[in-house]
Amino acid sequence: MAKSKNEHPKYIKTMWLVFGGLWVFVLLFFLFLSLGWLGFMPSFEELENPRSLQASEVISDDGEVLGFIGLENRSNVTYDQISPNLINALIATEDVRFYKHSGIDSRSLFRVLFKTVIGRHGSSGGGSTITQQLAKNLFPRGKRSKLGVVYVKLKEWVVAVKLEHNYSKEEILAMYFNTVDFGSNAYGIKTASKTFFDKSPADLDVDEAALLVGLLKAPTYYSPVLNPDRALARRNTVLHQMNKYDYLSDEDYVIYSEKPIDMSSYSPQSHNDGLATYLREYLRTYMKDWCKHHRKKNGEYYDVHRDGLKIYTTIDSRMQRYAEQAVRKHFSEEIQPAFERELKARNGNPFCDVSKEQQTKFLTQAMKNSDRYRALKAEGLSQKEIRARFDEKVKMRVFNWKGNRDTVMSPWDSLLYYKKFLNAGLMSVEPGTGYVKAYVGGINYRYFKYDNVQSHRQVGSTFKPFVYTMALQDLGMFPCTEVPNSQVCFEVWNAPDWCPKNSTHEREDEMVTLKWALAHSVNWVSAYLMKQGSPEQVINIARKMGVRSPIDAVPAICVGTPEITVYEMAGAMATFANKGEYVEPIFVTRIEDNKGMVLERFTPQRNEALDEQTAYMMLEMMKGVVQSGTGVRLNYRYNLNQYSTAIAGKTGTTQNNSDCWFVGITPRLATAVWTGGELRSIHFRNMTFGQGAAQALPIFAYFMQKVYQDPKINFYRGDFERPAVPIEMDCSNFQQEIENEGFDWDF
Repeated sequence: MAKSKNEHPKYIKTMWLVFGGLWVFVLLFFLFLSLGWLGFMPSFEELENPRSLQASEVISDDGEVLGFIGLENRSNVTYDQISPNLINALIATEDVRFYKHSGIDSRSLFRVLFKTVIGRHGSSGGGSTITQQLAKNLFPRGKRSKLGVVYVKLKEWVVAVKLEHNYSKEEILAMYFNTVDFGSNAYGIKTASKTFFDKSPADLDVDEAALLVGLLKAPTYYSPVLNPDRALARRNTVLHQMNKYDYLSDEDYVIYSEKPIDMSSYSPQSHNDGLATYLREYLRTYMKDWCKHHRKKNGEYYDVHRDGLKIYTTIDSRMQRYAEQAVRKHFSEEIQPAFERELKARNGNPFCDVSKEQQTKFLTQAMKNSDRYRALKAEGLSQKEIRARFDEKVKMRVFNWKGNRDTVMSPWDSLLYYKKFLNAGLMSVEPGTGYVKAYVGGINYRYFKYDNVQSHRQVGSTFKPFVYTMALQDLGMFPCTEVPNSQVCFEVWNAPDWCPKNSTHEREDEMVTLKWALAHSVNWVSAYLMKQGSPEQVINIARKMGVRSPIDAVPAICVGTPEITVYEMAGAMATFANKGEYVEPIFVTRIEDNKGMVLERFTPQRNEALDEQTAYMMLEMMKGVVQSGTGVRLNYRYNLNQYSTAIAGKTGTTQNNSDCWFVGITPRLATAVWTGGELRSIHFRNMTFGQGAAQALPIFAYFMQKVYQDPKINFYRGDFERPAVPIEMDCSNFQQEIENEGFDWDF
């Protein structure tokens, strides 16, 4: 029977109701989704201030980023800090209609639907816009089922529309580049540009920009380090897209696509590598404590690993680089090869005069300090089982001055292997400001984590300037005052008298000037001065000059028995160059948040330690050390006198050659250098290399050569400033000695 005419309108009405209901459902679904009624949806505040893990930047005094402190090496940039080449490469490759849509590109969606889904053409491309990808980066999906991925994808559409509503296209592009992962531990375009090309994002060339944008598809698969052929092909694909959409001319496309990939500047940014690694670790610990006492406006404590703080340091990146190069040059070319030659004669044993039992004790303690030991202990292994594991040979990469090498070695043997390396610590401070300009805590942070700038080491004769300062300031002596170079003994309760010895017999039992005695580091004269004064007087002066380490009030301090840090020694020696005013060395000038707001500024503490006449006389005496004393090789071997004659210094060597020191002072920089083994039983047996003049002094020399030679630093070459009040002293009997020694004194 034929259908009645009334049935057709009813059928059509039903169709319209279903169609309309579907649209109402869709609209309500997206409304509820937007309101967050169907699960998490970023709030307006979160969209206004999207959070990503931003590492804190450690920035040098001359504006170079020394490194990062954070879970991810990420630091943000603004749109105007990004090269147009990057913008063009991204849009041409990822979203050519970026400026024409409002977060969702309907044309791309239909292309995906008909070509990818229905036509199964996987090469037709994805439908996600740059804004949608940004939404995914800001609010990650996590692990989801297939249905869950669809649901999250719809949420990303909503977030993308909201982002387009809250931000300009330029801001979205900048946010996108700040959130993406480029591989090689480089998060965000600023870190990636530095890592791959040692450039800022604004300075990238076309081919460099294309390479980085190409990495976004699969950072490991297209890595120019791991897979250079794939990286080249992917880069050229990006260049092709730029040419296709008129961001690159045909001629330029040919030029750039034929260029090889240059990875000569590739330098992965990590906590173990880069400039000032030991200082960065020191600052990481310092900043974690700082964050515990500083809150954001919302009441939360700052997090140095996540909040993108900017830590402005006092370090001069050029001086820091020269200091690290000086340590590397001296150890790799001179000291370590010499030590290895000596070790061959000692059957490879780095320990001197130590029993087998004591050596085992040293290595056992090193084992317990290792990450491997802690990991095995966390697994529940017994001490015996852990020790057995340490005897099993495994593949490992070990440090070597000629280049780190892969080998097979037991962890126990590796402990002994690393004991054979001598180490160093260096710190340079600007006398007038207290600004630390260079900080080298060791020879290689990746393999030697112990910071030798902050460690306590016996100082030897570098302590003598404190003794001589006491003689000038408290006892009223002068550099030309003559004293007996004769043996001095001190009574010791319930023990034999203590009588220090000289290192040489030169001019023994003669009258010598203080200046000559300091230049030649005569122990008998130091003991004589101590006996005229007291240990307490010397310690009091050291305290005023910033030494905080424990010092026993015993006569033996006159020959350098105290254990003091490189940090303290550099700050104390700077006091002489600053007219007697001690300025506490500082590392940080200010801390800013990720928006550039200053959170705290830092100024050093100051105190008058010496009168300026005493400080100046001490400098003149210590110049004698360099001109004709134990530090004379600074001039005859390293020719520092061609740059300036205003260099004062003091060498130091402790008993058995265990600790070697040199402190060098110029009008604008005071530097302390320590060298030695990890343990005091690790050292040279002879004085050829086992003294401060041979081990520590050359590092200062190489460092200062580079500093003086750098025209950009334009380092001051003038003399120390004379005190305002003339120095009055009778040197009539000293003039002939000055001429004989070749000193150039003018009081």
